Amino acid sequence: LGQHGEAAAPHLGAVAERLEDGDWGVRREACKALGRHGEAAAPYLGAVAERLADGDEDVRKAACEALGQHGEARAQTVVALVTPALTSSEAVARACACQVLGQLGEAAAPHLGAIAELLVDADSDVRRAACEALGKHSEARGQTVAAVVAPVLQSSEAASRSMACELLGNLGEAAVPHLEAVAGLLSDDEFYVR
Repeated sequence: LGQHGEAAAPHLGAVAERLEDGDWGVRREACKALGRHGEAAAPYLGAVAERLADGDEDVRKAACEALGQHGEARAQTVVALVTPALTSSEAVARACACQVLGQLGEAAAPHLGAIAELLVDADSDVRRAACEALGKHSEARGQTVAAVVAPVLQSSEAASRSMACELLGNLGEAAVPHLEAVAGLLSDDEFYVR
Protein backbone atom coordinates (compact mmCIF):
# COMPACT_ATOMS: atom_id res chain seq x y z
CA LEU A 1 0.00 0.00 0.00
CA GLY A 2 2.91 2.32 0.61
CA GLN A 3 3.49 2.59 -3.13
CA HIS A 4 -0.08 3.34 -4.26
CA GLY A 5 -0.40 7.00 -3.33
CA GLU A 6 -3.80 8.49 -2.60
CA ALA A 7 -5.62 5.28 -3.52
CA ALA A 8 -4.17 3.68 -0.40
CA ALA A 9 -5.19 6.51 1.97
CA PRO A 10 -8.46 4.86 3.11
CA HIS A 11 -6.46 1.80 4.17
CA LEU A 12 -3.85 3.53 6.30
CA GLY A 13 -5.70 2.66 9.50
CA ALA A 14 -5.23 -1.02 8.67
CA VAL A 15 -1.56 -0.34 7.94
CA ALA A 16 -1.20 1.41 11.30
CA GLU A 17 -2.67 -1.65 13.04
CA ARG A 18 0.24 -3.65 11.61
CA LEU A 19 2.60 -1.56 13.76
CA GLU A 20 1.61 -3.94 16.57
CA ASP A 21 2.13 -7.11 14.53
CA GLY A 22 4.20 -9.88 16.10
CA ASP A 23 6.48 -10.05 13.04
CA TRP A 24 9.20 -7.39 13.03
CA GLY A 25 9.24 -7.31 9.22
CA VAL A 26 5.56 -6.41 9.11
CA ARG A 27 6.09 -3.65 11.69
CA ARG A 28 9.04 -2.31 9.68
CA GLU A 29 7.08 -2.23 6.43
CA ALA A 30 4.11 -0.56 8.15
CA CYS A 31 6.43 2.22 9.34
CA LYS A 32 7.82 2.64 5.84
CA ALA A 33 4.36 2.73 4.27
CA LEU A 34 3.11 5.35 6.73
CA GLY A 35 6.21 7.43 6.11
CA ARG A 36 5.47 7.58 2.40
CA HIS A 37 1.92 8.87 2.82
CA GLY A 38 2.59 12.32 4.21
CA GLU A 39 -0.45 14.22 5.44
CA ALA A 40 -2.80 11.24 5.01
CA ALA A 41 -0.72 9.32 7.58
CA ALA A 42 -0.58 12.20 10.08
CA PRO A 43 -3.14 10.62 12.45
CA TYR A 44 -0.78 7.68 12.89
CA LEU A 45 2.41 9.58 13.73
CA GLY A 46 2.06 8.80 17.44
CA ALA A 47 1.84 5.09 16.72
CA VAL A 48 4.91 5.33 14.48
CA ALA A 49 6.80 7.24 17.20
CA GLU A 50 6.06 4.42 19.65
CA ARG A 51 8.08 2.13 17.36
CA LEU A 52 11.23 4.12 18.28
CA ALA A 53 11.25 1.84 21.33
CA ASP A 54 10.52 -1.34 19.35
CA GLY A 55 12.45 -4.46 20.29
CA ASP A 56 13.84 -4.71 16.77
CA GLU A 57 16.50 -2.29 15.52
CA ASP A 58 15.27 -2.36 11.90
CA VAL A 59 11.78 -1.36 13.04
CA ARG A 60 13.22 1.51 15.11
CA LYS A 61 15.22 2.74 12.12
CA ALA A 62 12.16 2.54 9.85
CA ALA A 63 10.13 4.53 12.39
CA CYS A 64 12.87 7.14 12.51
CA GLU A 65 12.90 7.47 8.73
CA ALA A 66 9.10 7.59 8.54
CA LEU A 67 8.90 10.41 11.06
CA GLY A 68 11.62 12.32 9.25
CA GLN A 69 9.66 12.07 6.00
CA HIS A 70 6.85 14.15 7.50
CA GLY A 71 9.25 17.11 7.74
CA GLU A 72 8.05 20.67 7.98
CA ALA A 73 4.37 19.90 7.35
CA ARG A 74 4.02 18.23 10.75
CA ALA A 75 7.25 19.39 12.36
CA GLN A 76 5.76 20.53 15.67
CA THR A 77 3.87 17.26 16.08
CA VAL A 78 6.90 15.15 15.19
CA VAL A 79 9.16 17.15 17.53
CA ALA A 80 6.71 16.60 20.40
CA LEU A 81 6.61 12.87 19.66
CA VAL A 82 10.35 12.40 19.17
CA THR A 83 12.01 14.53 21.87
CA PRO A 84 11.18 12.09 24.70
CA ALA A 85 13.35 9.53 22.87
CA LEU A 86 16.40 11.76 23.45
CA THR A 87 16.46 10.37 26.99
CA SER A 88 15.52 6.79 26.13
CA SER A 89 17.48 3.95 27.68
CA GLU A 90 17.82 2.57 24.13
CA ALA A 91 20.79 4.00 22.22
CA VAL A 92 19.09 3.43 18.85
CA ALA A 93 16.06 5.45 19.98
CA ARG A 94 18.33 8.33 21.07
CA ALA A 95 20.20 8.23 17.77
CA CYS A 96 16.95 8.09 15.78
CA ALA A 97 15.57 11.06 17.70
CA CYS A 98 18.69 13.04 16.78
CA GLN A 99 18.35 12.06 13.13
CA VAL A 100 14.72 13.15 12.99
CA LEU A 101 15.34 16.41 14.84
CA GLY A 102 18.22 17.16 12.50
CA GLN A 103 15.75 17.15 9.62
CA LEU A 104 13.08 19.35 11.17
CA GLY A 105 14.52 22.85 11.01
CA GLU A 106 13.12 25.62 13.18
CA ALA A 107 10.72 23.37 15.09
CA ALA A 108 13.67 21.47 16.56
CA ALA A 109 15.66 24.59 17.54
CA PRO A 110 14.51 24.60 21.20
CA HIS A 111 16.03 21.12 21.57
CA LEU A 112 19.53 21.82 20.30
CA GLY A 113 20.87 21.86 23.87
CA ALA A 114 19.41 18.43 24.56
CA ILE A 115 20.94 17.14 21.32
CA ALA A 116 24.31 18.66 22.28
CA GLU A 117 24.19 16.78 25.59
CA LEU A 118 24.24 13.57 23.54
CA LEU A 119 27.68 14.48 22.15
CA VAL A 120 28.97 12.87 25.35
CA ASP A 121 26.68 9.83 25.19
CA ALA A 122 28.23 6.46 26.03
CA ASP A 123 27.19 5.13 22.61
CA SER A 124 29.28 6.22 19.61
CA ASP A 125 26.32 5.99 17.19
CA VAL A 126 24.35 8.39 19.39
CA ARG A 127 27.29 10.81 19.53
CA ARG A 128 27.63 10.71 15.73
CA ALA A 129 23.87 11.22 15.21
CA ALA A 130 23.92 14.19 17.60
CA CYS A 131 26.89 15.68 15.77
CA GLU A 132 25.18 15.29 12.40
CA ALA A 133 21.90 16.74 13.70
CA LEU A 134 23.64 19.80 15.10
CA GLY A 135 25.57 20.17 11.85
CA LYS A 136 22.29 20.34 9.92
CA HIS A 137 21.20 23.24 12.11
CA SER A 138 24.50 25.10 11.86
CA GLU A 139 23.73 27.29 8.87
CA ALA A 140 20.48 28.75 10.22
CA ARG A 141 21.44 28.70 13.91
CA GLY A 142 25.23 28.87 13.95
CA GLN A 143 25.59 30.92 17.13
CA THR A 144 23.13 28.75 19.02
CA VAL A 145 24.89 25.58 17.88
CA ALA A 146 28.27 27.05 18.84
CA ALA A 147 26.99 27.97 22.30
CA VAL A 148 25.61 24.48 23.03
CA VAL A 149 28.62 22.68 21.56
CA ALA A 150 31.43 24.73 23.17
CA PRO A 151 31.08 23.15 26.65
CA VAL A 152 31.70 19.72 25.06
CA LEU A 153 35.27 20.86 24.34
CA GLN A 154 35.92 20.19 28.04
CA SER A 155 34.49 16.66 27.97
CA SER A 156 36.50 13.82 29.48
CA GLU A 157 35.67 11.81 26.34
CA ALA A 158 38.18 12.38 23.55
CA ALA A 159 35.67 11.40 20.85
CA SER A 160 33.25 14.02 22.14
CA ARG A 161 35.96 16.71 22.17
CA SER A 162 36.85 15.74 18.61
CA MET A 163 33.24 16.04 17.44
CA ALA A 164 32.88 19.41 19.15
CA CYS A 165 36.00 20.63 17.31
CA GLU A 166 34.63 19.32 14.04
CA LEU A 167 31.30 21.06 14.53
CA LEU A 168 32.84 24.35 15.60
CA GLY A 169 35.27 24.16 12.69
CA ASN A 170 32.34 24.05 10.30
CA LEU A 171 30.51 27.01 11.84
CA GLY A 172 32.68 29.80 10.47
CA GLU A 173 32.11 33.19 12.11
CA ALA A 174 29.72 31.75 14.69
CA ALA A 175 32.60 29.81 16.26
CA VAL A 176 34.93 32.82 16.68
CA PRO A 177 34.08 33.33 20.39
CA HIS A 178 35.24 29.76 21.02
CA LEU A 179 38.52 29.76 19.08
CA GLU A 180 40.67 30.04 22.20
CA ALA A 181 39.07 26.91 23.67
CA VAL A 182 39.54 25.07 20.36
CA ALA A 183 43.17 26.22 20.15
CA GLY A 184 43.71 24.83 23.65
CA LEU A 185 42.97 21.38 22.28
CA LEU A 186 45.92 21.55 19.89
CA SER A 187 47.91 20.00 22.72
CA ASP A 188 45.29 17.37 23.59
CA ASP A 189 46.63 13.97 24.60
CA GLU A 190 44.61 12.27 21.86
CA PHE A 191 45.99 12.76 18.34
CA TYR A 192 42.56 12.70 16.71
CA VAL A 193 41.41 15.64 18.84
CA ARG A 194 44.46 17.71 17.82
